[in-house]
Amino acid sequence: MPPSSASTSAAEAKPAGASGGVQSLERAFDLLERMADAGGEVGLSELSVSSGLPLPTIHRLMRTLVACGYVRQQPNRRYALGPRLIRLGESASRLLGTWARPFLARLVEETGETANMALLDGDEIVYVAQVPSRHAVRMFTEVGRRVLPHSTGVGKALLANHPPEEVRALLGRTGMPAATEKTITDPDRFLEALADVRRLGYAVDDNEQEIGVRCLAVPVPNSPTSAAISISGPTGRVTEASTDKIVPVLQDVAAQLSVALANQTPA
Repeated sequence: MPPSSASTSAAEAKPAGASGGVQSLERAFDLLERMADAGGEVGLSELSVSSGLPLPTIHRLMRTLVACGYVRQQPNRRYALGPRLIRLGESASRLLGTWARPFLARLVEETGETANMALLDGDEIVYVAQVPSRHAVRMFTEVGRRVLPHSTGVGKALLANHPPEEVRALLGRTGMPAATEKTITDPDRFLEALADVRRLGYAVDDNEQEIGVRCLAVPVPNSPTSAAISISGPTGRVTEASTDKIVPVLQDVAAQLSVALANQTPA
């Protein structure tokens, strides 16, 4: 997963000559990103250590974010991302899906199979765009559908470069229920599968989410949010032999989509 802007100290992120208001805005967004990176809930001392900001500054910013509904304070005095962010996230996801559709259409044109785009949202995978195959027998995943990462190709693609301890923590929170008899339900086996993704450069869901369906997925490099694209189809069409032809197309489209998303993001 590409590092977020939270990887640099908020104090260092301030441009020379920035006004106090701009600096406060930058710091507030930086804290929200750090909270998201930490799983959505943190304490003030954790934010102080990771951001390099003094506690009084963080406390002042968090009070403002709480008052606006973007953060809420838990009974245990820790802070969690607030419900008002949901509307912003949903709108941004829809826009991201709109930008992705022409690229997914190219995948369908070149592979003949249904193409999807998915994001890692907290501990879940959410599908934000799809272009269906023209075949009479084709796969369909509803845009907005949420699934657990361990049973999907996009989930493996999105988690492949996460530290093993983070992956184990995520699996501990979600569990690893079996969607089919082929679903990986053991954390060690799942980490081995992620090592295969890193080695091969793509992820496979082989009957793990739905029997009779095979999915190939790759991450979108340098995406502003953790994203992956995939194709899915019947196992009779998405064979091991066809994988060698499909994967380079997936990787090329992912690279082009990455450039397009970067051009939508101000430097």
